[in-house]
Amino acid sequence: MTKPNINVTPLIDVLLVLLIIFMVVSPLKPSSFRARVPAESKNDPNVALNINTLVAVVENDGSLRLNNESNLGTTTDTAVLTKRLQNVFAARIESGQISERFADDADRPIGDRIERTVFIKAPRTVGYGEVARVVDAVKLAGAYPIGLQIDDLP
Repeated sequence: MTKPNINVTPLIDVLLVLLIIFMVVSPLKPSSFRARVPAESKNDPNVALNINTLVAVVENDGSLRLNNESNLGTTTDTAVLTKRLQNVFAARIESGQISERFADDADRPIGDRIERTVFIKAPRTVGYGEVARVVDAVKLAGAYPIGLQIDDLP
């Protein structure tokens, strides 16, 4: 009885052809990357904020405020902030305050066309977990998108 032999020559030929194809098709990695960095903008202190801008601020002691409204809970109890944001969004729906981004999009329901952007501003000394709880509370209120700021920004 003879032992069966496997002829691997066709297999090697196919593998070499595949290797050559992948080498030719794959893009070459650039040796350098040039990025254009924008010039530093001059901050104008007289620029007025948009009236629809909502900034949830986390203080060093863990207390929360929304724009200039304080006493909205703490990072461990965010229910007051969530309720306040829900009230703001409901008032915008009732008054028909449509965001400029969606002014031409009449097919969307009014609830999807209001401004729901919220920025969360926290000092660098506040822990990640505390800020994450505030982000969750803001999401629960229906905010989208959510931006993060640090205390160095005006």
